[in-house]
Amino acid sequence: MNDTVDIIDKGFSCLVETLGVVNAERFIAMIKRDSFDYIVWRREYFDNKSLDEINKEAVSYAKQHPHRGHGKRI
Repeated sequence: MNDTVDIIDKGFSCLVETLGVVNAERFIAMIKRDSFDYIVWRREYFDNKSLDEINKEAVSYAKQHPHRGHGKRI
């Protein structure tokens, strides 16, 4: 499998594991329809936060959502 197909397959598997098949499809449709630019969104979101705020949010999220998936190290 080439890198592109492998990345798409792993990404979709992550979405399905988290959202389920129907919501994973809906998510992809919304991203395509809205011309969503992840880079712009990420920059707008994180540029307004301090490193301390980002760290606190990450720690809080990790405590509330312990990993229970079937993730593989790549």
